[in-house]
Amino acid sequence: MARMREGKGVHRVLVGKPKGKRPLGRPRRRWEDNIMMDLQEEGGSGDWMELAQDRDRWWALVNTAMNFRVQ
Repeated sequence: MARMREGKGVHRVLVGKPKGKRPLGRPRRRWEDNIMMDLQEEGGSGDWMELAQDRDRWWALVNTAMNFRVQ
């Protein structure tokens, strides 16, 4: 069996220690997470990607969500 050289990436992953620190706090919210939260607030169900394929329904949802946030 061949030995791994210490300079190889696989060896560093297996026995190395990561440098640096992770940022504190919760992970940042993604754009997709915002879309899903807005969809749930408006009572929408199903897959948002599928909903976005129908422009009329999608814009109706977007306008409803925007009006909800303004008030």
